Amino acid sequence: MIGFWTLFYKELLRFWKVAFQTVAAPVLTALLYLMIFGHVLDDHVQVHGVRYTSFLIPGLVMMQVLQNAFANSSSSLIQAKITGSIVFVLLPPIPYGAFFAAYVLASLARGLMVGVGVLGATVWFAELHVVAPLWVLAFAVLGGAILGALGVLAGLWAEKFDQLAAFQNFLILPLTMLSGVFYSIHSLPVFWQRVSHYNPVFYMIDGFRYGFFGVSDVAPEISLGVVFACFAAVTLLTLSLLKRGWKLRA
Repeated sequence: MIGFWTLFYKELLRFWKVAFQTVAAPVLTALLYLMIFGHVLDDHVQVHGVRYTSFLIPGLVMMQVLQNAFANSSSSLIQAKITGSIVFVLLPPIPYGAFFAAYVLASLARGLMVGVGVLGATVWFAELHVVAPLWVLAFAVLGGAILGALGVLAGLWAEKFDQLAAFQNFLILPLTMLSGVFYSIHSLPVFWQRVSHYNPVFYMIDGFRYGFFGVSDVAPEISLGVVFACFAAVTLLTLSLLKRGWKLRA
């Protein structure tokens, strides 16, 4: 447990020391999205009977939770591998499960911190009522944990910064941007509605938004089941690779 807490504390300090970049900047990005899309579409679009700005805010919050959770663990691991400082983490007798938990929990902490910041900065632009807070918490925690674990996986796989950038730009970014953050999938043609159901991030966004409005494109129980299954799959895969020391030990 000493190894776990030390590594967890180190990862927290890592992003908190540059909080202006790791926390404040994503909040500003989400605020700009809201100001642009909300200003253009708020008077013309309603989704599930909800004002567009109100509909957009939970999506932006969850999007930033996911993207920042992924960025935290993936960037930490790739920097440690490239600089060689990963050896100082591998030499102590830290179990691979504790190693995984420390990185994922620190990533979740950053994601939730950014999410709270986005919510605090954007809530002034629309009226929001949290009708099911436990659903909000469940999807935020599970979603952040999944992307944190996926960040560990990407950090293990990548050997250069451009490989990690490719993983983020060609997988994480499309999955989050095309997950219903800015729209309801019922506004899409039938074919693209079906495609959206194969995007696990869609279920995270949709379930999280359900906690605010009590309406969703998919039943929240189904979304929670899909999200939990994804968490279990990514966790088991990442733990198996860590146990083997894949791309960490020569």
